[in-house]
Amino acid sequence: MPSYSVITNKCIKDNLCVSVCLRKAIHPKTTEPGYEDVKQLFINPKKCISCGSCVSACQSGAVFAIEDLPEEFQEYAAINAAHFKK
Repeated sequence: MPSYSVITNKCIKDNLCVSVCLRKAIHPKTTEPGYEDVKQLFINPKKCISCGSCVSACQSGAVFAIEDLPEEFQEYAAINAAHFKK
């Protein structure tokens, strides 16, 4: 199973993770349509290389490597992926 990071509902949309993402895998950005409509940001699992930059940058504790994702947040792996299938 490939490794990638996941954003959970603890996200406060402070965008600290966006600026450190090497692969530009976190969306929506503040300039993208739909930014105001979402309650959290999402990581594209197909673009993420699990470098850990976003995990370290996140001040709200919302981002986890998939292998470290707590049981209570497991559903967010699918929620993040679904955001990019629209």
